Amino acid sequence: MKTKLDLLIKFGIAAILIAVPLYPKFPFINVPGTYVSIRIEDFLILSVAVIWLGKNIKNILVLLKNPILRAIILFVVTGLVATLSGIVFLHTASLLIGILEWGRRVEYLIGFIIALTSVKSIKDVEFYVKCVGIVLFLVFIIGIAQKYFAFPVITTQNSEYSKGIALQYVQGGHLASTFAGHYDLATYVILTSPIFVALYFVSKKNIVKGVVLFIIAASFWLMVNAASRISAVSYVVSVSTTLFLLRKYKYIPLAAIITLIFAFSTSNLFDRYLNIFNVVKEKLSSLIPTAYARYNDSNVLAATTSIEDRSTSIRLNIEWPRAIRAFLKNSLLGTGYSSITLATDNDYLRTLGEIGILGFVSTFFVHFRIIKELIIKSWPKGILSKKEINFRTAYLAGVLGCLPGIFMNALFIDVFEASKFAIPFWIIIGLGVACLYEKNIKKA
Repeated sequence: MKTKLDLLIKFGIAAILIAVPLYPKFPFINVPGTYVSIRIEDFLILSVAVIWLGKNIKNILVLLKNPILRAIILFVVTGLVATLSGIVFLHTASLLIGILEWGRRVEYLIGFIIALTSVKSIKDVEFYVKCVGIVLFLVFIIGIAQKYFAFPVITTQNSEYSKGIALQYVQGGHLASTFAGHYDLATYVILTSPIFVALYFVSKKNIVKGVVLFIIAASFWLMVNAASRISAVSYVVSVSTTLFLLRKYKYIPLAAIITLIFAFSTSNLFDRYLNIFNVVKEKLSSLIPTAYARYNDSNVLAATTSIEDRSTSIRLNIEWPRAIRAFLKNSLLGTGYSSITLATDNDYLRTLGEIGILGFVSTFFVHFRIIKELIIKSWPKGILSKKEINFRTAYLAGVLGCLPGIFMNALFIDVFEASKFAIPFWIIIGLGVACLYEKNIKKA
């Protein structure tokens, strides 16, 4: 039987799942030296964590026997040591910002721990999925309002915008809806859409199928209009993986074709893919100067400038080399959180630069432990029986399916540092792992 604390934690998790993606990134307390601010949702997470700790303080030692939680502790400790090393010895990290950046990672992972230990029934997971469905619906409605009715946009993509300035969607631009940027929105869709794709195949009532199908369509519209090049590919990979796990093989080519058709029908996304092609073509052409003998030097320069891909150039010329230099400066522990500014646009290089090989390995172990638990303990071999085709199977297929796409996005985006994605991500993954522990969760 659930206690009042259980209910407080349950509705606290629901509040986090709803508030974090939907509430605009208005600053609450500004942090000197950076444009990242402490926000109201941070206090919401802190409140739920305090309630959870009050209920579970006596069971901490038992919880520490969980291999995933031990991997998380290793990651947290490694990150702290690396940051202190950067502050004290290398003088590459800021004391205030470095500790806050480290604390931000702890905050993200708290959601996983709370979700993992607070699920009492599969009905709880169903309740949280409904919350996510509501979020996607509202994000879609706000996205429509931004694109067609000049609804204000709040983003944090530069220091000026992060002050909470209301902007407007520009025709042909990137849709962000309630998220801090279009990358965050697209990655959130990759996280959540596979769950609803899986649920469509296990829903028995037509009205439920209709609602789920609408959420899938709304999510797809958001992903296309976010116009993130890597996310379109990641979306296909995640949905295809989910369909593969459910043994719905014939739907995989259909999902890929539909995604490609709609992605390329969006002129902005098509132009961005075309720009990459032109950049590669120009690079290859520069290796054969005779092919351009009829042009003078000024014309060649103009052509090169006109097809430069800005985001690719920033990554290749500024952000990635900066992370590599930090890694080479201290390969074992990196140069600490906050040492290579707020963006690297490659989560793997960022991890190596900030917390080094030890941090990278500890991060790998967290994900490895989770995937190991999900695959070995959850996934049936061979053909799925009728008993195995249920909500639990669908949720786990969605969680497993989203991971390849998210890891792909992490090659070009700092996804695990983006709060509007990272906080829901760790809660949703925590709920997935909770479904595996049959002793602690009652079947529906």
